[in-house]
Amino acid sequence: MIYLDHHSTTPIDARVIEAMRPWLEREFGNAASKTHAFGWRAEAAVEVAREAIARAIGTGDPRELVFTSGATESNNLALLGVARAGRARGDHVVTVATEHASVLEPCEQLTREGFRTTVLPVDRDGLVDPDAVAAAIDARTLLVSVMAANNEIGVLQPIAAIGALCRARGVLFHCDAAQAIGKIPFDVAAAGVDLLSLTAHKLYGPKGVGALWVRASRPRIRIEPLLFGGGHEQGLRPGTLPVPLVVGFGRAVEIAVAERETESTRVGALRDRLFARLVAVGGVTCNGHPTARLAGNLNVAIEGIEADPLLVALRDVAVSTGSACASAKPEPSHVLRALGLPEAAVRASIRMGLGRGTTEAEVDAAAARIAEEICALRSARSAATVGRPSKTH
Repeated sequence: MIYLDHHSTTPIDARVIEAMRPWLEREFGNAASKTHAFGWRAEAAVEVAREAIARAIGTGDPRELVFTSGATESNNLALLGVARAGRARGDHVVTVATEHASVLEPCEQLTREGFRTTVLPVDRDGLVDPDAVAAAIDARTLLVSVMAANNEIGVLQPIAAIGALCRARGVLFHCDAAQAIGKIPFDVAAAGVDLLSLTAHKLYGPKGVGALWVRASRPRIRIEPLLFGGGHEQGLRPGTLPVPLVVGFGRAVEIAVAERETESTRVGALRDRLFARLVAVGGVTCNGHPTARLAGNLNVAIEGIEADPLLVALRDVAVSTGSACASAKPEPSHVLRALGLPEAAVRASIRMGLGRGTTEAEVDAAAARIAEEICALRSARSAATVGRPSKTH
């Protein structure tokens, strides 16, 4: 089985598992237990991880990180928490049509609560225009939310430009960086970000843990928590911390940042090799910006087929049609529709995510299998068309 779905999730790195092992086997203390050594050691391990993640995103204050269950919770906490806490000052949130569902659906919830939401379009490459963001901001805007790297088409948004205009207008800026951290350089200060969502399982860490970075410098950002009970994580996220997962998160971030440049170059070359082989089949085009994208991302529209039968035929190659979080919904990708693609192209698109374990041999084998099934599906479609009786008038 060839795994080309690294945007959905990544396998845990063996080095991360080793870092987690003591906290799974021997060190079972609760990080909130302040009266004995079991708790002290757990708390120390959590803080080491918090410091590693803080360094990776360019903040000098680890206390600005709030651990959560993942980027979905972080996004919900950022949008719902900031909007509800700031209701007296404003009632407006701005986001983008290609955002993850964990941003778009909280915006829909805010609309039901009486807030106004503006969902901005993107161009054919998937990029939002910073001028459109500026035009959407009004006197009652509380928050702008734009993701760093798209989970379906890999497009990298102009985060620094958007952050600068938000800062100039006195509006908070939230960024979903679940797909970006460890894959592209990212510094919260340089990007002008006020809140940043992260998750471990997109960078070879464990599932079930993420973080929300909240800028603590003046003025302090007020957030209304989603959960209550215990006062953990500065009162923003109660509950016993999963120490093994937090430790794994910190180690995964360290490894990803240390190996980012060499891995990005390697994976980018494999992605280009895969694309070249698929283009040779004919009728294959890339969705999203050709260069402003994640090195490991390839999302293509394949003329003359539909994606679902292709995925069924590719039993030995793991690819997808889009976000795993939306796979239970029958509708085609909202991201591809936002690009303005024809409906046939939307339904004929597949997403491939190359990662740390992907090899050149796997790329070549996957390309051959995908090409084989494309040709088979096109031939079957052509035969069905030829055999169809003509209409009489």
